[in-house]
Amino acid sequence: MMLTARRCMSTITRLRTTDPRMSSIVIHNGIVHMAGQTDGTNEDVAAQTKVCLEKIDDILAEAGSSKSSLISASIWLKHIEKDFKTFNSVWNEWVDPENKPVRFCVEANLARSVLLVEVQVTAAVEKSS
Repeated sequence: MMLTARRCMSTITRLRTTDPRMSSIVIHNGIVHMAGQTDGTNEDVAAQTKVCLEKIDDILAEAGSSKSSLISASIWLKHIEKDFKTFNSVWNEWVDPENKPVRFCVEANLARSVLLVEVQVTAAVEKSS
């Protein structure tokens, strides 16, 4: 019996592709994948988190989804011991309480010294984009 590999023929949509390193949004098999969102313009984790979540709302809308269709969330905090409670208070106000994603949150040395938080989510597509 001979087994052959099949190449996945499903459509991949890439949005916001001006960055030479990556696409900001990739939609594949009804799942929205996005790059991590940051904000280096505010000095505290609550303000940075709010901006990150606003960016996520915009990206999800562009991709035909919303926070009600989140599947997973990945969160990186620069100072987890100091900022975890504050981050969670902003997150809890934003997340759909009826449709919470699986989530992880870790401490990390982020790409720039001004960054205190980075958030990345995946979500199901709700409508054609």
